[in-house]
Amino acid sequence: MPNTTCVVGLQWGDEGKGKIVDLLSEQADVVVRYQGGANAGHTLVVNSQKLVLHLVPSGIVHRSTRCIIAHGVVLDPVQFGEEIEMLRGLSIVCEGRLVVSERTHVVLSFHKLLDTSSEKREHGKLGTTGRGIGPCYADKAARLGVRVGDLFDPPALQRTLERSLEQKNAMLTGCYGERPVSIPAVLEECERHAKVLKPFVGDHLPGLLDAVEGGKRVLLEGAQGTMLDIDLGTYPYVTSSNTCATGASSGSGIPPRLIANVVGVSKAYTTRVGEGPFPTEQKNAVGESLRELGKEFGATTGRPRRCGWLDLCALKYAARVNGVTSLAITKLDVLDAMKTIAVATHYELDGARIDSFPTSSAVLARCRPVYREFPGWQMATHGARKLSVIPAKARAYLEFIRESVGVPISILSSGPGREDVIDTNG
Repeated sequence: MPNTTCVVGLQWGDEGKGKIVDLLSEQADVVVRYQGGANAGHTLVVNSQKLVLHLVPSGIVHRSTRCIIAHGVVLDPVQFGEEIEMLRGLSIVCEGRLVVSERTHVVLSFHKLLDTSSEKREHGKLGTTGRGIGPCYADKAARLGVRVGDLFDPPALQRTLERSLEQKNAMLTGCYGERPVSIPAVLEECERHAKVLKPFVGDHLPGLLDAVEGGKRVLLEGAQGTMLDIDLGTYPYVTSSNTCATGASSGSGIPPRLIANVVGVSKAYTTRVGEGPFPTEQKNAVGESLRELGKEFGATTGRPRRCGWLDLCALKYAARVNGVTSLAITKLDVLDAMKTIAVATHYELDGARIDSFPTSSAVLARCRPVYREFPGWQMATHGARKLSVIPAKARAYLEFIRESVGVPISILSSGPGREDVIDTNG
């Protein structure tokens, strides 16, 4: 029987997936990163040391775990090289344990230039990280992309770049007023990237399918969250890939029927970064308190996150479209000092109640959340290791989430440390 688990974010990213993957990967044989790029940052705290990984799977910190960067990812070789060096400095060996798929698309400097140039234009600003993710995925869809395997085939690489840069330079010079990009400069860039990537490149799929079909414990790690999914999220304020569990199959190559479990990660409140509607956002002292207590600043960009109450309309929708089998609730301790805690149970739209999550961002922006209030527990949950020591009011809050979503809570995070976690099944 398959023993494959997918970890997905159920909000707008930043839910604490890195910690949950780190926890689960301790028992995993293989950890696979299946989509996204260096626009995501998974923060781990290991032996009181903060570690942020943008591309390398979180399972790399466990020395017996194999790791894969699969073809659904868009890889920034500069960021990848920096992470490898950081891990070497921590005496974590990646060679022989980490495979980068030959099919993975490469983020090049002109992708980043296109991204930042587009964001400078006020009209249509989306609030991207400027890491070149969108332009790289656009090239992939347009069949103009450079894949990792192409870096080792110079004639094929040059042909691809000739086609691609004709289009890119027309856009850079005509639309953005930038200088054109030269093919020799990009070829030289690609040569440098090939040297960094060479020890890790291979066809990941045969070994991965052997592991899955052989009942090995395989963990699938995504980036961002459901509400940023390009198809199912708050379009157009989304990322450029499928962040849901559906993307785990297409991005890794594992058939859907072999993914046995889906762990959905949600904060005990809600945050998002960038533009777009956010019904439960608190532009007041509550939002500021959540930001400060939760240290809600982007791991990748350092940008302050927008903060608000838990949104059950969004959470139930996300759990359903992902086929979530259990929940992991993070940052419960951030709510410890709150006198009153609110949860959006449904929306009002033009005076009418709606319980479903709208397909249109314009409609979502008009929705007004209707809240149910809970008394705060005003007792410390930080660092709790057993459910029995969690205050009764906090347990009531968690039980309401469980009943509303209809999915059991299997993991409860009570702090940033690896050890600050409760297995609610134990």
